Amino acid sequence: MNELQLKYGCNPNQKPSRIFMADGSDLPVEVLCGRPGYINFLDALNGFQLVRELKEATGLPAATSFKHVSPAGAAVGRPLSDVERKMYFVGSRELTPLACAYARARGADRMSSFGDFIALSDPCDEATAHLISMEVSDGVIAPDYTPEALEILKAKRKGAYNVIRIDPAYRPDPIERKQVYGVTFEQGRNELKIDREMFQNIVSQNKTLPEEALVDLMIAMITLKYTQSNSVCYVYNGQAIGIGAGQQSRIHCTRLAGGKADNWFLRQHPKVLGLQFQKGLGRANRDNAIDLYIGPEWEDVLGDDVWQNTFTVRPEPLTEAEKKEWLGKVTGVTLGSDAFFPFGDNIERARKSGVSYVAEPGGSIRDDQVIATCDKYGMVLCFTGIRLFHH
Repeated sequence: MNELQLKYGCNPNQKPSRIFMADGSDLPVEVLCGRPGYINFLDALNGFQLVRELKEATGLPAATSFKHVSPAGAAVGRPLSDVERKMYFVGSRELTPLACAYARARGADRMSSFGDFIALSDPCDEATAHLISMEVSDGVIAPDYTPEALEILKAKRKGAYNVIRIDPAYRPDPIERKQVYGVTFEQGRNELKIDREMFQNIVSQNKTLPEEALVDLMIAMITLKYTQSNSVCYVYNGQAIGIGAGQQSRIHCTRLAGGKADNWFLRQHPKVLGLQFQKGLGRANRDNAIDLYIGPEWEDVLGDDVWQNTFTVRPEPLTEAEKKEWLGKVTGVTLGSDAFFPFGDNIERARKSGVSYVAEPGGSIRDDQVIATCDKYGMVLCFTGIRLFHH
């Protein structure tokens, strides 16, 4: 089959809508359940490229959570700590490496991942399908599904959940095209391979780049390769913890992503882990409550009706002093940028979120200022020489 009709395009008024192979060959995807839409396929195909490259670069199963053609989270399949199990709501169930990757990708920014499209590098197994079944999501794409996983996913959303299988051997034409306002754009696909060699040009005084940080930098840059620009990505221990996408100003990207990274660390604070929720409270409502609890406006929104409907015990506030102390202990975070940092202010903001390792293309007239700011804080700075804009 070389064509698939869609319900509509980006919006319900945009009809007709379809995906097809212009050369008449068969589509590399097969819909096993549901009826994916235009944006679903944009997320699915971008997401699968991301996880396939993460798997190739790290050798570990990978997962990503996509929303509106940018990742909300991406991760490789490292085991979860007890704290991560609690903050990701997975309990004590046995998890495969792929399930760990998905839990971490989804757990990076749970509010942004609400209603996401999931991409998996490996065939979806039963453990991963169980985790997916518990979350609000639009669909999943993977190279294949075990019979047990497919049965679980087909039962989601009363049989309307979107399940897509993609041919892992498929390779697209090296020239890609799209139309804007009736004009056809053409360019060579971005086939740039991101590997360890990209981070050899260390321009900072500190040149110690541990293996774990090197892997995190690869994850950051591969994630940015499929994130709408301008974009920056904070990574820690094999998972993106803060992604700033589609901002016109790079410092706004850095602040946005840094705020998400801070929230990820604050979710591990003992006061947050100790919150006692009402029995039966939905996962999304818990996420919203946690976001409010760690936010600056907590005292303004904690009316009696809010805490009584959400918690069994009224929470003690997490003070600004406690947040500052907790975040002040964070270190070892990596930061990638899809284009050069034009000013040292990006590094100043990154430092507040525990960044120790930075990768960016370089090439700004103020590179010396950026290098000096990194040196001031003992950070490692790599110039990759490669821009990764994605639109």
